[in-house]
Amino acid sequence: MNPIFERHSVRKYLDDEVSNSQIDNLLKAGMQAPSACNQQAWEFIVIEDDEDKTAISEMHQFAKPAKDASKLIVVLGNLNEAKIESMIQQDLGACCENILLQATYDGLGAVWLGFHPIEDRCVKIREYLNIPDYCIPFAVICVGVPAASNDVKLRYDGSKVHYNRY
Repeated sequence: MNPIFERHSVRKYLDDEVSNSQIDNLLKAGMQAPSACNQQAWEFIVIEDDEDKTAISEMHQFAKPAKDASKLIVVLGNLNEAKIESMIQQDLGACCENILLQATYDGLGAVWLGFHPIEDRCVKIREYLNIPDYCIPFAVICVGVPAASNDVKLRYDGSKVHYNRY
């Protein structure tokens, strides 16, 4: 089946290691995302250290899965590289979704932890990882081997579809 219809948020992981080559594959997928004027103003920090994963898991109430993930991908938007700064959030959103879909395709589990635009979350991770001011700490993606399988429910709702006008 198409990974779009298999993807779901995975918050619990086995102790199995995700290799750097698997992470590279996810990052290749992320960097394949569309971006405004092809600006590709993204950068990434890959977190492997248990102490760092624990610290990030404590940065906000929904970040708990970071502690037990094999690796974390911190997705950044580099404002110095942005041609159209106002579009960078859309670019980063597409990048994150590509990473999530590739993780599903590769048999991995992942969950997107939102940081931007919530200021206190951004401040915490920026300070902890020494992220420069010209980079937006957009999201953290937890990656690991899923601890359980999940039946994904189709979310299509035809009542939300309008043709030509609302």
